[in-house]
Amino acid sequence: MTQPKRSLITGITGQDGSYLSELLLEKGYEVHGIIRRTSTFNTDRIEHIYVDPHYATAKLFLHYGDLTDGATLRRLLEEIQPVEIYNLGAQSHVRVSFDSPEYTVDTVGMGTLRLLEAIRDYQRRTGIQVRFYQAGSSEMFGKVQAVPQSETTPFYPRSPYACAKVYAHWQTVNYRESYDLFACNGILFNHESPRRGETFVTRKITRAIARIVAGQKDPLYMGNLDAKRDWGYAKDYVKAMWLMLQQDEPDDYVIATGETHSVREFLELAFGYVNLNWEDYVRFDPRYLRPAEVELLIGDPTKALQALEWERSVTFPELVRLMVDADLAALGLKSPSGTVDPNGTPHAAYARQVPSMIDGGRP
Repeated sequence: MTQPKRSLITGITGQDGSYLSELLLEKGYEVHGIIRRTSTFNTDRIEHIYVDPHYATAKLFLHYGDLTDGATLRRLLEEIQPVEIYNLGAQSHVRVSFDSPEYTVDTVGMGTLRLLEAIRDYQRRTGIQVRFYQAGSSEMFGKVQAVPQSETTPFYPRSPYACAKVYAHWQTVNYRESYDLFACNGILFNHESPRRGETFVTRKITRAIARIVAGQKDPLYMGNLDAKRDWGYAKDYVKAMWLMLQQDEPDDYVIATGETHSVREFLELAFGYVNLNWEDYVRFDPRYLRPAEVELLIGDPTKALQALEWERSVTFPELVRLMVDADLAALGLKSPSGTVDPNGTPHAAYARQVPSMIDGGRP
């Protein structure tokens, strides 16, 4: 009997990690994920695919570890023996990275280096080729030098998070060229879903709308409404990650829609979908401005479209409606369209999280 491919995912409990886990399981993989030890469970996004490892049907396994702990990363590679590794773990909130720059750089930048070193050592000793995916970010382009941004556009990072991602990107290239590792960088532009973290601006907006429809009166506090982003659907983007590791040669790819929309446009579409005027509910708060703003991001996905034969399945308006529908459903409210994507609906535990204060977010 042929053994299934083994994959290892850092950041498995996040938005991308959960969708990627679903995809790999559908393709017959045995999936292993690294989670940090906390006093409370944070596995809501993957509970629907988790099976107790005591059962023979279990194909998803979780291991305690951290990108700041190189020794544990090495031990896990020895135990799991993966053939594909997806590095999605990070302190990924841009605004928070200004408040916690050392921690952000340690997990995002040095964490990637620790993982690359563990892979290099493991591959050298065992002879087993490990294919590595590094999660890059459009934030690396920062103060953009060209429009749209492609794989050849120079980086100009504008936050500790983005600086750390640039470091991780070039270390991945360096290890690919120096040690013949199959290592790919995916430069993913903003990708959203109902599983997006609740302090990111898109989810912050859609959760606020659900609470407003439910009768709560709290205003929605926002920062820069003129920032423009290239927003896609996270479920589409994790497929691109997998496709990169199935190619004959490793390379780097921009994954984007090729469209840009402002935060203001997202507000207009989302509130308009439930027949509300966003200006009646949104207030400005300078605390949500970054010390250095990134005003415009729009990606050129030509290379991925041609080389990977990747394509998106959800348009920007469809993405907005999908997210609003899911947050309405989480509070037991009816969707204006009467439908919700069952693969996008957040776990039932989200419905219990209905605070009266709306947190800050970022695009």
